[in-house]
Amino acid sequence: MSAPGLLVAAVRSGAGKTTVTLGLMRALARRGLHVCGVKCGPDYIDPAFHAAATGRDSLNLDSWTMEPELLAQLALRASEDADIVVAEGAMGLFDGAPGAPGQTGASADIAAHLGWPTLLVMDVSGQAQSAAAIARGVALHDARVKLAGVLLNRVGSERHRRLAQEAIEAVGIKVFGALPRDGGIALPERHLGLVQAGETRELASLLDRLADRIDAHVDLDALLAAAAGGPRGVARGPLDVPRPPGGRIAVARDEAFSFFYPHLCRAWREAGAKIAFFSPLADQAPPEDCDACWLPGGYPELHAGRLAAAGSFLEGLRRFAATRPVHGECGGYMTLGRTLTDAEGRVHAMAGLLDLATSFAQRKLNLGYRRARLSSDCALGAAGDELAGHEFHYATIVSEKGPPFAAVTDAYSQEERPAGLREGLVTGSFFHAMTKKKGRR
Repeated sequence: MSAPGLLVAAVRSGAGKTTVTLGLMRALARRGLHVCGVKCGPDYIDPAFHAAATGRDSLNLDSWTMEPELLAQLALRASEDADIVVAEGAMGLFDGAPGAPGQTGASADIAAHLGWPTLLVMDVSGQAQSAAAIARGVALHDARVKLAGVLLNRVGSERHRRLAQEAIEAVGIKVFGALPRDGGIALPERHLGLVQAGETRELASLLDRLADRIDAHVDLDALLAAAAGGPRGVARGPLDVPRPPGGRIAVARDEAFSFFYPHLCRAWREAGAKIAFFSPLADQAPPEDCDACWLPGGYPELHAGRLAAAGSFLEGLRRFAATRPVHGECGGYMTLGRTLTDAEGRVHAMAGLLDLATSFAQRKLNLGYRRARLSSDCALGAAGDELAGHEFHYATIVSEKGPPFAAVTDAYSQEERPAGLREGLVTGSFFHAMTKKKGRR
């Protein structure tokens, strides 16, 4: 039996989804329940907070990059040995990108695919009875999505709560609770989202405070009773993702390189690959007994000086790349280049394995879904294989010379453009791979 689930969503970003989700996860875990977290859409940071709150790995589910079969397989794994799955939505519930019905990347697609009822977090600051119109609109907007009810957030007073709650309940929508305003529970942020879980001071204490608020102001028993859905009639099968780049893979992991999707790690291990983590910031080279190296994205721009001074890491990486495949995504790609300019304009020498110079002093947001067609055989697949994923970075390219890693399109155009670089056994780009497209090797 798969565990039932709930999707925590809102009509916009900034309504309090993340703090509500973390508080709910922690409160349920403190009751002794086995809780598994899920993040809708491409996101590296929130799943690490989910893991801290629940004690279990979280997973990403995304309807734009993932076929329904892969969504079902990942949801099956999320629900194994769990009592409940708590999914956190992205942006507004119905926000997504152009795509076929059910494949737009909207959190509503995930709720529809898996039958998870939605808990709508409503920031009611600046409104009262009008919240009922919004809740009713959400309930009626998409017949595929079941609205379990509403959780009021940022309530100013008992009178404020009563006005909003009575209006919402008058249109037949359940209110599970109301959280008062509290400016002291905000999570710190930086340019790619929240400060990472491992860097957040006194995270355990903060999670317990969030759980205390949920315990005090939310009907948890009613929420548990509302949970439903999950993968039904799904037999365990392989995860259709980019193939493991090797049998034993060296993966950089520290504060500079942490954007490694849990579902990729899990899929590669299920395929028989071994994962060996190492820390460039600790001046560790890729382990010599590995046959491929993966440099994930992260925040190398915040640690460029330390990376430039990490002689054992850089020399070891160059030695590794002479005989074995190395791939870098986003921050990892920047590290494979010749130079990285930090926010203060200081230029730092990087590995020099690709003819690339990047800058964080010159910033421009690049964000969105991507499809990538591999330009040549490499560690991720054969020439012509297609991957689906995304870009999210502020760093800019100062110079980029050499044959491309792939040809990419986005959600709004079929026009291909070159992306990334390849040189010998070394490849990289700002593209983050999530899945391979169906029908390809």
